[in-house]
Amino acid sequence: MEFGIALATASDAWRTAKRAEELGFSHAWFYDTQMLCADCFVAMGAAAVHTSRIRLGTGVLIPSNRIAPVTANSFASLNALAPGRIDFGVGTGFTGRRTMGLGAIKLSEMAEYIRVVMALLAKETTEFTVEGHRQKIAFLNPELNLINLKDPIGLHISAYGPRARALTARLGAGWLNFVGEVAGGVTAMAAMQKDWENAGRATSDLTAVAFALGCVLEDGEPMNSERAMLQAGPRAAVLLHRAADEALAGLPNTSAIPASVVEPVAAYVELAKQFEPADARYLENHRGHLMKVKDRERPFVTAEMIRQTTFTGTESDLADRVAALRDAGYTQFTVQLAPGQEHAIEDWARLKKRFG
Repeated sequence: MEFGIALATASDAWRTAKRAEELGFSHAWFYDTQMLCADCFVAMGAAAVHTSRIRLGTGVLIPSNRIAPVTANSFASLNALAPGRIDFGVGTGFTGRRTMGLGAIKLSEMAEYIRVVMALLAKETTEFTVEGHRQKIAFLNPELNLINLKDPIGLHISAYGPRARALTARLGAGWLNFVGEVAGGVTAMAAMQKDWENAGRATSDLTAVAFALGCVLEDGEPMNSERAMLQAGPRAAVLLHRAADEALAGLPNTSAIPASVVEPVAAYVELAKQFEPADARYLENHRGHLMKVKDRERPFVTAEMIRQTTFTGTESDLADRVAALRDAGYTQFTVQLAPGQEHAIEDWARLKKRFG
């Protein structure tokens, strides 16, 4: 099983990517969340020139952030700096769009976006729609070697629903899945494998990445210790943000709320109804999303919520949980490092060693 890291992108995230490479991590994934962190392509470019082995990917790119030809050009440019080490991770958009009060794009729009990007990277002349017109486009002078269209760029899709999983299988793409607890991760893996087989593919060819946040606890350290709150708390708080989005704007909440944390979630939603400005409460709701626990939401991020939604536990406990994901078919476990907590990579490197 491979181990990767995910980063709330900073302009100098190359430092963490370089350390990850030194520790034997296989991948570094960079978030494309423009209202919360730095530009993913700037950070990946710096990481490309400071590393030599680790794969660098968007985890995940949001199609509405930039037109498809620009994205293809960005990947081809990165591929010139780190030949054969670049991954195109893409999704319909959650965090980066919710921070602007928007829901996800249509799956059909993402599929068309992927088609255009991959066609351009394959040196094809293709068509895409811009400003209401259908235009033929192609890279015009790849022979000048200003970009790299020779080495392959991997495609990975963040897919949660059946239609998205079916698209992933049809394209033979890698699968990206955010996992909070083992049982849910195993169930989702079984569904993905079924879709993969239905597309006529062998499950042995499926690349499946489990994304998580968490904290490697010392013996006796509580789930809501200060370290756990800083490293795992941001993922637990997503449960609050999703519930508030549903209550305030009617945006779909695809995260089931465990019965054991219904009360703190409901209390947070009542608080969120008072956020200012009144016509954009999503700004305060998503401030710090997946990066920190805001002071005003700390009372609602409980030890039970961290236990239910993150990979937090002792090293031995976490090894068992990651092994269960591996045995279910996941090929990579990727942990996000919260800003200011990049040193936690050393804890996860110890866990990684248990898997050879």
